[in-house]
Amino acid sequence: MQNNSIVPRSVMVVVAHPDDMEFTCGGTVAKWADVGSQVHLVVATSGDKGTKDRGMSPHAIAELRETEQQRAADMLGVADVTFLRHRDGELEVSMAFRNQVSAIIRKYEPEALVTHDPWRSYQIHPDHRAIGTVSVDAIIAARDHLYVPEQLVAGLEPHHTSHIFLFSTDSPDHLEDVSDFMDKKMGSLACHASQLGHLPNWQDRVIQWAELTGERIGVRYAEAFKHIELL
Repeated sequence: MQNNSIVPRSVMVVVAHPDDMEFTCGGTVAKWADVGSQVHLVVATSGDKGTKDRGMSPHAIAELRETEQQRAADMLGVADVTFLRHRDGELEVSMAFRNQVSAIIRKYEPEALVTHDPWRSYQIHPDHRAIGTVSVDAIIAARDHLYVPEQLVAGLEPHHTSHIFLFSTDSPDHLEDVSDFMDKKMGSLACHASQLGHLPNWQDRVIQWAELTGERIGVRYAEAFKHIELL
């Protein structure tokens, strides 16, 4: 189990919904940004189905959740947020989606990409499975010039991403000590009031999970990943 911190100079976090980053890797993102990493967030959907209020339209909840996400990202030190605005709950693995993410990888040239583990057992959310698969596949498409040649014409050169960090994984082998950044993680989560306002004691649940993860490497709070290094 690794607990030594890898600090990528540039990071791209690719998630399915607003608040996915904050729950899973918000402390790590804040930590990396604090020491100078350029962090770019890509959100595949705007969470337009993420409400139990029957009086709120998909457009209204999407607008609200994008605003919440931007505030949370700013709190963590994220450089910019890209909303792809696919329909919530309808992400599918496709060549078009892969090519879209490949273009963003070529644009931002991340040293590390952070996303959902697509191989997690019994992952029931289709968006989480799809975005993890598409993101990993897009890394391959982005690195070789014969993939998506039209992107070369558009000025997007191939890029080799050196590290993948998969969160919500069954096979963690890299734990990041986020003890000094738990306040930022919790503050960023609080920005997502539309999602957490009705959940009692959500703070206790998040802290407890970070504590249990931290115990594995002898620190107060930690976040866990499957780390894949690409040579």
